[in-house]
Formats: sequence, structure tokens, C-alpha cells
Amino acid sequence: MVGTVTRRQNSENSEMTSKCKHMKLLFSLIRRRQFFTNKRSLRRYCNSAPRAFTSHQQRSRGTFPAEDDRPGILPSAKPTSSRSCYSLLGYCNDVDSLKKVHCLLIVNGLTGNLLLDTKLVSLYGSIGGGHVSSARKVFDRMPSSDLYSWKVMLRLYFLEERYSEVIGFYKLMRARGTGHDNVVLSIALKACSEMCDVDEGRKVHCHILKESSPDSFVFNGLVDMYAKCGEIESSRDVFDKVPERNVVLWTSMIAGYVQNDHAEEGLVLFNRMREELIEGNEFTLGSLMSGCTKLGALHQGKWVHGYLIKKGVGLNSFLATSLLDLYMKCGKVRDARNVFDELPSVDLVAWTAMIVGYAQNGFSDMALKLFRDKRWTSLSPNSVTIASCLSACAQLGDLKIGKSVHGLGIKLGIDGPEVKNALLGMYAKCRIMEDACLIFESLSDKDDIVSWNSMISGLLQNGSPDKALELFHHLRLDESTTPDSVTLVIVLSASASLGAFQVGSSIHAYGIKEGLLSNNVYVETALLNFYAKCGDTKSARMIFDGINFKNTITWSAMIGGYGIQGSGPESLALFGDMLKEEVEPSEVIFTTILSACRHTGMVEEGLRYFRRMCEDYKFVPSMKHYASMVDLLSRAGRLEDALEFMEQMPVEPDVGLFGAFLHGCGLYSRFDLGERAIEKMLKLHHPDEACYYVLMSNLYASDGRWTQANQIRKLMERWGLRKFPGCSAVEIDAWSCSSLPRAATVV
Repeated sequence: MVGTVTRRQNSENSEMTSKCKHMKLLFSLIRRRQFFTNKRSLRRYCNSAPRAFTSHQQRSRGTFPAEDDRPGILPSAKPTSSRSCYSLLGYCNDVDSLKKVHCLLIVNGLTGNLLLDTKLVSLYGSIGGGHVSSARKVFDRMPSSDLYSWKVMLRLYFLEERYSEVIGFYKLMRARGTGHDNVVLSIALKACSEMCDVDEGRKVHCHILKESSPDSFVFNGLVDMYAKCGEIESSRDVFDKVPERNVVLWTSMIAGYVQNDHAEEGLVLFNRMREELIEGNEFTLGSLMSGCTKLGALHQGKWVHGYLIKKGVGLNSFLATSLLDLYMKCGKVRDARNVFDELPSVDLVAWTAMIVGYAQNGFSDMALKLFRDKRWTSLSPNSVTIASCLSACAQLGDLKIGKSVHGLGIKLGIDGPEVKNALLGMYAKCRIMEDACLIFESLSDKDDIVSWNSMISGLLQNGSPDKALELFHHLRLDESTTPDSVTLVIVLSASASLGAFQVGSSIHAYGIKEGLLSNNVYVETALLNFYAKCGDTKSARMIFDGINFKNTITWSAMIGGYGIQGSGPESLALFGDMLKEEVEPSEVIFTTILSACRHTGMVEEGLRYFRRMCEDYKFVPSMKHYASMVDLLSRAGRLEDALEFMEQMPVEPDVGLFGAFLHGCGLYSRFDLGERAIEKMLKLHHPDEACYYVLMSNLYASDGRWTQANQIRKLMERWGLRKFPGCSAVEIDAWSCSSLPRAATVV
């Protein structure tokens, strides 16, 4: 065995020695100013180095073939060894071979040639993943350099994403007086935009104004740089001064508006672009779609979709994902699924976008079904996919499946902050706040605002809005993390649930101070909802009227705000205004309308809108719609109609519907109908909340049937159900910088 290994090593050493001899021969031929007439000859010679070495031996013994018999080698040619070496470098396909050739170039004194040295710089930066430091060493040792060699080095730094070194190298170019062209300026501007370094970008801009005649690439780089640095006004100023604008420049400006939360200006600019008879490309339309998604502007988004179809633009990954995102965020799940099913090929991004959309719209079972679909088993989930599936499990309250999804993530090595935040949210929604708190405390880096938002949201969802506001107060004291717009939406919802007007107003002021309200439809909608629930419909309407692009959630919040305060006619009038604005109503809008009718006793209007929802808009009623109708009829004393409505439902009534009906029976002392409802409810369900048993007990007690009432109470004791007394919180004052809001509780 040892002998075999030794022989193998000797063989490898012999082969390496032979290769080195072949390379030396090759360079000796080059040094003698013999060269290869074409690349095919060079490749053939390089691939038959052993034969060349044998020929060299024959020549030394006087048996080498005559010069004229050797194809490709012309002794009478001019000395062009640098060209031969340049061709030889072109066949180096790994770093090791490049280093060997480089060493032999040095040994044979063939370095110092501008063409060869520039080729070496380029190869070191591009072969084998890039060795930019080696390329820079070669560059620094070059006795002379021209603009092209500087551009090669500059481009290598940029491709390696070493943007600060791009700027440093650009400054060195100027210090050496090398000069520059539009390619150099474009690379420097792109580096500034990637670093969001507006100061260096302005310096490059000054150089352009003083010393250059910029082309479309430079103008585009300036627009893009200012936009990515948040200087949208400077970006627009450059854009307006360009004499001839192409589609790339228009797209950069539109994308800049969208990225800087000025999506409405982006839509206006696109209309102006069409007026100038410039057709948008797929990137223009993708940016527009992103803008519509940010604004929740479904109508404009559908127009862009129609424009895509009309122009025959195929859906690439970017456009498809933008469309899916738009429809999902506007609640149009069916339209999103139609787009998804029509895609010629589904990639990971589109698949994940569909799962995310399902989870965000409450279709958690569909999200998990799509995740488990065998057609997409070739797609490997990423952190966003796993996090969305965990969110779906949280909505379903299915901790078992959630843990299995988490296990898959660990198996695939996916355990990033998105997954941990989703896990935190899952435990919170499954009402296991102890584990949620443990995960939150175990996070090594609490600088991530998403973790704070997940924890605050979990406390709110578990019926602790006061604790949610307390944690928000701690967040504001934490200097390493700053609340964002999502945080404001959560704490405004907490303030609304408590009716804490002063607290919510101070949060409103904080949002204005920190610039978290500008053109953010979600924060503005949360503010609207807060003021409406606190009874200040005037402030709510002012905010509503100030929102430029209203989505269905915004309309729903204002309609519901009027309904909660008993202003049913205003709710219906606003719904009419919404239809005039060509905003398509959703299932949620009709839930709000029916709720407004329920709060104000508008029975006939409620029945009319329910029929309209089913017949005109073809919506399948959800249990919330049915519950609103049963409650509407029961509160109005039309208990026979309510019972008939329940019996004609295509699905079995849930416990909530029976509860609404029993409440009406108690109000109007219809014990006969109440008893029928109780019998049917117990036959179909086993309520696990004490309130339903209390309703039954009170119904029997009101009829003087104390025996049945006591039996219900005993059942509650046996099953461990307890009705906690209600309480009211009276707000005393809002927090100052160092104190939390105090509340006096009246039981």
C-alpha cells in the first residue's frame, strides 16, 4: 500500500515537472519572437505540450522538422510576443493557471506592457470569484496606465460591491489627472446610490457640471442616485433639465417617487410620459404596480394590468409578483389566484407572494394548502415562505402544524429574524404569551423593530392593550430602536380598544413629529379608526378627507365609524360616495354596512344591502354577514324572521348567531323561541364560553324557571366556565415623557 502511494506521488511530481518544462519551452519560443498565427494554432499547441517538448528535444539533437514544416510558426514574422502572450492569457480559466502564467511573464521580462498588464488586472478580478486585491497589486505596479486600465479596476471594485473603494479609486483618478469619461462617472454615481451617500454624489455631480458632457447613462445615474438617497426634489430637478428623456430615465424617476413614498406623483408622471408618446417597459410598469400597491389604489392597478394585456407585455417574475402583491393587499384574493394560475412558470418569488397574500388576507388554510401542494415540491422555501406559513398557523391557532413548519425551517437551515418574529407572533396568537415573552427576551438583537411590533401586537391580540401601550413606552425609551409606521398602527388600535383618547392623541402628535404619517394610508386609516371609535367623528372625517388615495379599508373604517356612533344614514351616504369614486366594494365593506344598519336599527336597508351583496356582487356571505343580519332582526324584535333566516342558511349557524338570537329573545321576553334556539344550539355545538350559558340562564330566570336556570349555572361550575364581571376604564391623563397613563377602574 505504501509503495503504491509513493509511486502515485512520484508520477504526479513527474507530471508537474513535465508541465513546467512545457511552459518554459512555450515561453522560450515566444522569447525567440516566434508566434502563433491564430488562436486555433495556439490552442492546438497548448493542448499538445508533451509533443512540443518532444519536438524541442529532437531539435536539440538536430532531428527537429524544418521550420517550414511546422504549421502556425512563422520565423520571418515581426516581433509580436506581447500579442502571443495576450492570447495565451485568454486561455487561463482558473486562478492557479493565471498565477503560473503571470510568474513566467515576470521571469521572462514580459511585464510592463500596458496591454498585458491591463489583461492581468481584468483576469484577476473576474476569474474564480474575483481576486480584486491581486488585481490592485498588478495595477499599482504598472509603469504606465491609461483611462481604459483605470476603468477596468474601477469596474472590478463595483462588481465586488466595494462601493467605498470605488469612490476612493475615483478620487485617486482625479488626483493623478487621468481624466474620466461618462462610463467612469456612471460607475461613481451608482456606487454613491448604493451607499446612499448624497454628499459624495453631489461632488460627482459638480464634476459633471464643470468638466463633462453627460450622456443618458450619466443623467440616469444622477436621477437614481438622488432618489435612492431620499433627495427626490433634487432627482426631479435633474430629470426636468434633461433635454431628451428616454424610457430608462422616465422609469428611474417613477421608481424614485415610489421608493420615497410619493407613489401618487409616480402615477401622474406616468400619465405625462404617455402624453409624450413614450411607451413604458416592464420595469416602468412594475414600478407603477408597486406604487399602486403602496397606495392601495386598486382601480389604477387594474388599469396598469389592462395596459400590460393590451400591449402584449409578458409577465416576468417582477411584474407577476407586483400584480399578486397588489391584488392581495387590496383584498382581491380571487383575482390574485387567477393571475397566479395563468403564469407560464411559477418561481419561488411568485409562489411565496401567493402564500404571503393568503396569510395576510386570512385565508390561512389556503396558504398551507399551497405550501403543501406537490406541484411546487421542486421549490425550496426561503425565510419569507416559512415565516408566512407560521403566520398562517398562528391565525388557525394550530400550534402542532406551526411547530412542524418551524422544524422544516431548522432542517433547511432557515432560522433568521423573520422566522423568529413569526414564531413570536404564533405563540402570541395561540395565547401562549409565556413562550412569546421567552422568545422576545432570547433575541440577541432587539434593534429589529419587527420584534417589538410582534410583541406589542401579541399583547393587544391577547386582550392586554394596556400592556401593549406600556411596552410601546419602553420602546420609545430604547435609544437603539425607533418605532415605525407599523408600530403606530398597532398602538393606535390599542388606544382605540381602550377608548384612551388622550393617549391616542399623543401618539398622533408623535407620528407627526417623527414624519410617520406622510402619505401612509395605513397609519392614516388607523388614526381615522381611532378617532371614530372614541366618538370624535369630526376629526375622523377630517383625516378621511385628507387622504389622497383611499383604499377599501379606509372607506370601511369611516363607514364603520359613523355606524358605531349611530349615524346610519351618513354611513349609507358615504357608501354611495365610494361607489361614485369607482371603488369596488369588498366583503369587508358589506360587513361594515350591515353592522352600521344593525347599530341604528335600519332593518329594511340592511336586508336590501344583504340582497345586493349576494345578487349584484355575487359575494358568498360569511358567518359575520349572517351574524349581523340575525342581530339586526333580533334587536328590532323580528324574532320569527331571524329564526327563519337562520333555518334557511346554507351552512349551520355557529354559536355567535345563537348568542345574538338569544339576546333578542331576552330583550323581548320570547322564551318560547329562545328555548327552541337553546335546544338546537346544544345539539349542534358545545359552547366553550361562559357568556352563552349566562344568556340561557338569564332567559330561564326571566321566565321564572329557576330550576333550569340553576341547572345551567351548575353546568358552568362543572365545566369550569366563569363569567368575569365587566369593567370600565376611565382615562385620567395621557403620559408625559416619563410616566404611563393611569386609569381608574370601575367594576
